[in-house]
Amino acid sequence: MTFQIGDKIVYPNQGVGTVENISARPFGPVFEEFYLLRFGSNGMTVMVPLSNAAGIGLRRLTKDREISRILSFLANGDCAVTPDWKLRYKENTAKMQTGDLLKAAEVFKALSKLHVDKPLSFREKKMLDRARFLLVSEISIARRVPEALAWSMVQRALAKASLFPPPV
Repeated sequence: MTFQIGDKIVYPNQGVGTVENISARPFGPVFEEFYLLRFGSNGMTVMVPLSNAAGIGLRRLTKDREISRILSFLANGDCAVTPDWKLRYKENTAKMQTGDLLKAAEVFKALSKLHVDKPLSFREKKMLDRARFLLVSEISIARRVPEALAWSMVQRALAKASLFPPPV
């Protein structure tokens, strides 16, 4: 999969970035091509070798049809919560590192459900916030709506499942 300058792409567990430049730099005895990605949320830049882009999971934005499926999952999908916090944290970390928006939605829904029953640990609060950020930012950019509207879409979907995430 190749990207062009100006493309919006997703870097796993970092969110949506824009390809600002494609350049070649010396890397050992050969020249390697790199994507220069800029993330709008914090202004961070990352250089990713083209040869490693697929390996780290760079992907295009989620399509509108898939976002509808994710919102439907939040509203209706089953959500199992692993009782052992160490195992749960390990599973959720693995899901977040895939870069798959549905996996981030699974983490978000499970932690929102758990939050209803008991306070989350510091690490799980951070993971819940990260999953919320990834969901809201990608929905906002993919559907070309403000983040506040994307967040209200997520909240409405969760409300249908009688889940109310902690306030931002």
